[in-house]
Amino acid sequence: MDSEFEQLKKEVLSCTNCVLCKTRTNVVFGEGNPHAGIMAIGEGPGNDEDLQGLPFVGRSGQLLEKIFTACNFTRKDHIFVANIVKCRPPNNRVPAPEERSTCVPYLLKQIELVNPKIIILLGATALSLLNSDYMISKVRGTWLEFNGRLVMPTYHPSALLRNPNLKPVVWEDFQKIFHKYRELVDPNHTSVNIKIVS
Repeated sequence: MDSEFEQLKKEVLSCTNCVLCKTRTNVVFGEGNPHAGIMAIGEGPGNDEDLQGLPFVGRSGQLLEKIFTACNFTRKDHIFVANIVKCRPPNNRVPAPEERSTCVPYLLKQIELVNPKIIILLGATALSLLNSDYMISKVRGTWLEFNGRLVMPTYHPSALLRNPNLKPVVWEDFQKIFHKYRELVDPNHTSVNIKIVS
């Protein structure tokens, strides 16, 4: 499996299948445990991610990392983080439909190889992976299914930076993810921030 993962990474890093390849600094393949129980999927790289070649390292990423830490999740052990598109759209615009459709097969292959029990969809663009008619405000916090996997849609951390009032509902969503992780992956997983009801 790991050799397949490395082969996929090599392919993605040299991709020139859409116009985003012309303006990127780095392809952002994804980061985390390639055998993770959870996969978190965002929209696409921003400026910091484009410069470093890593997902969620800017302000949004730092906030997301705080939420992961509160759940006692780490990229090293519990989570693989990726995006709908692997290259930064100019000026951080929303990826165009043709850019998404070109890049999503890479993401689907990542999901297949990581084989997570739980997928977190961060924001509206990530939610389009399931259904372009879904609205994040309507389905966030609700367990959905994608290819036989449990999916939790929630707001993108950039939305929390714009509107801190969303933080409590996102924390509710992550507590559901925490409990589901205990149920499906590791019953011994704990966090000092989340009460476990037996």
